[in-house]
Amino acid sequence: MSVTATIHIQEGDFDVAQEIAALTRGRTDIGAVVTFSGICRGSENGAPIAALMLEHYPGMAEAEIGRHADEALSRWPLQALTIIHRFGRIAPGENIVLVVTASAHRQAAFEAAEFLMDYLKTSAPFWKREESEKGASWVEARDHDDAAAARWTKS
Repeated sequence: MSVTATIHIQEGDFDVAQEIAALTRGRTDIGAVVTFSGICRGSENGAPIAALMLEHYPGMAEAEIGRHADEALSRWPLQALTIIHRFGRIAPGENIVLVVTASAHRQAAFEAAEFLMDYLKTSAPFWKREESEKGASWVEARDHDDAAAARWTKS
């Protein structure tokens, strides 16, 4: 059976449990489900954050995430895959991103989820601006995120 990733780029929130239930409903071939949900923090390095503003390039974001989802599907034996990424103003405590991978066995599900999150963190076409009492500032890429993503590069 060919697996197609479900990808949503949306402004509205999502329900993690509902997404897992939708992905696994009626399935007996799935033995492992791994989820990663990214949530907006209320502070960064001790400084309060009022909100994050996430911007994206419509069309390009879906295509790029789809390309990496296809790579994950070709590298690991996944039975199902869902990726949801929000855009717009996101307050502390709100969901930002969800990756759900499902496989017959846990290792493939874990590795595929890590691969996808490392990609989303470093290369997905989203731009993040933090809002605080001091004003707004763009969030720069971090070296440790790039190092994590580099481990997936095929030689």
